[in-house]
Amino acid sequence: MKLSNFVDFNSGTPQFRIQEAIQNDAPSYKFYSQDDLENDLYAEFSNSQQEKQVKTFDKVSLLNVGDVVFSLISGKATIVSEGNAGKLYTQNYVLLNKFKEILPQYLVYFINEDISIKRQFQTGMQGSITMKYTVKQLRELKITHLPNKTEQKIIGDIYFKQLKLEMLKKRVAKNETLIRLKQLQEVGNK
Repeated sequence: MKLSNFVDFNSGTPQFRIQEAIQNDAPSYKFYSQDDLENDLYAEFSNSQQEKQVKTFDKVSLLNVGDVVFSLISGKATIVSEGNAGKLYTQNYVLLNKFKEILPQYLVYFINEDISIKRQFQTGMQGSITMKYTVKQLRELKITHLPNKTEQKIIGDIYFKQLKLEMLKKRVAKNETLIRLKQLQEVGNK
């Protein structure tokens, strides 16, 4: 079975078609970025980067909490967090929704980590000059085995907890390095 049998796909708003408005009463939208996707995936929230935004009266595609979004740039999927809800997603992202027989967290795990999916993406990229995924590739992904919903829930929960644990360990290691460097500076300045 193909992934298109289990979910629907909605491409984001083409960025070049958005008409910017100069009026003060025009709604302002922040763009969903690759950093936002990584933050959602690893449950890390940092507002250190300058967020790109646009003011427009156009109808644009917006994300909601719990949406599953796939990046056509990185080939990764995630679930949108509360911190990124309401952001505009462009043609570089695809919203996966209307799930049939597949749970969102398991779907993210499956797209990001399944060996057969990685092979299918690699096969689809052969001969391609640019490394960008396509909606057609995503739709055509073949699913050979789908666990029952109880197993899907367990796999999805463990996957997201493991990613958060990985991020926390990296943060601890980074902070330990900063502490050691500070201590070395103090010793070197005596």
